[in-house]
Amino acid sequence: MQKIIKLKQSFALLIGLVLLTSVVHAESDKKTEIVKMDRIVAIVDQVVITEKELADRIKSVTAQLEKQGTELPPPTILEKQILERMITDRLQLQFASQTGLRIDDNQLDKTIERIAGQNKMDIPAFKKALLDDGIQYRKFREDIRNEITLARLREREVDNRINITESEIDSFISLQSASNTSDEYEIAHILIRAAEDTAPEDLKKLRAKAEDALAQLQSGKDFAKISAGFSDAPNALEGGSLGWKNGAQIPALFLEALKPLKAGEMSQILRSPNGFHILKVTNRRGGSSPLVVNQTHVRHILIKFSEIVSEKDALTRMASIKERLDNGEKFEDLARQYSDDGSAKSGGDLSWVNPGDTVPEFEKTMNVLALGEISNIIKTQFGLHVIQVLERRNQDMSKEAARIKARQEIRARKSDEAYQDWVRELRDRAFVELRLEDKY
Repeated sequence: MQKIIKLKQSFALLIGLVLLTSVVHAESDKKTEIVKMDRIVAIVDQVVITEKELADRIKSVTAQLEKQGTELPPPTILEKQILERMITDRLQLQFASQTGLRIDDNQLDKTIERIAGQNKMDIPAFKKALLDDGIQYRKFREDIRNEITLARLREREVDNRINITESEIDSFISLQSASNTSDEYEIAHILIRAAEDTAPEDLKKLRAKAEDALAQLQSGKDFAKISAGFSDAPNALEGGSLGWKNGAQIPALFLEALKPLKAGEMSQILRSPNGFHILKVTNRRGGSSPLVVNQTHVRHILIKFSEIVSEKDALTRMASIKERLDNGEKFEDLARQYSDDGSAKSGGDLSWVNPGDTVPEFEKTMNVLALGEISNIIKTQFGLHVIQVLERRNQDMSKEAARIKARQEIRARKSDEAYQDWVRELRDRAFVELRLEDKY
């Protein structure tokens, strides 16, 4: 181990000899000009992070935060935070490479095509849009490759190893019920910023401003307009919307004010270390609100396409089956005999399905059928179907939905904790030398 560390330190010293400045002789005035070149700000095992790379990342992050309206920390703190993130990213990418995790070009191209499609562009137009924003396509492509690599690495090393027991889900639901944090709130927010050390006379003025805003809201003025005119929050121009939040995500001060409110109602003025707040409940759901789902009991017969069975042959076979159904033969008997689906052994019975459980073409056809009616032949990505609806019902799925949501939240929390631990261990095992302080 000591030998490895010495080798890494020797490598670091070797890198440290990289020329940081060069002398350029200006032909115009014959004067010697010192032009600062790139310099190293960190060494991470056998790779380096340069000052230019750090500056480029800071520029990118700053632009993104400003676009989101997020308040930036002081420059030195932002610089150190971003450098630390770059270090952990490099360590993970090195580990991925060492353990054989690769993202091939075909997969990368498909991902970029999907991103372009989401922006309603083809690839040439997307490349031009990137260039207009000052982003080189080659760098964007490698950044996307790295993002996919990091996501796959986390999935392999952390997410796939997380286990959630039924007793954990039971405990989570019990705790939420006891603390009354299971409800979800769609919130809009107005902030009149006032620091804790604000002078008393200024604090009085800010409080008066908040009271003026509340009075206008109570007189019926539009919340979004009052937000735009009064709020100091980053999303003031977007009506102050905070989106949907569950009780566990909301600060205790806000949650206590929100609990008694109905959709459309507003809180009184709340004082926090950041200033004065006014909250509006745009909508609320969950908790005591039952989740009623319209379920359909359905069965089907499926004929798949294959290299052996062409679409034309499948259509001929299905037309024959449909004719026999129309002439009164039992659906379940024909499904057992001819269907290519796993449900064939149960007569094509798919049991009770919820909205969204089947592909759109299937669901659309199923929803317009009367009880007992057999559909015409329809085509989906799986092949050709005929469908019959047996029953419909409204089912309270609150308990099932609560367990699914609990599992997701437990998994997210465990995943974050496990990932942070794993990254910390990866960093502790690595050789990292910081040189950021050299510039100060």
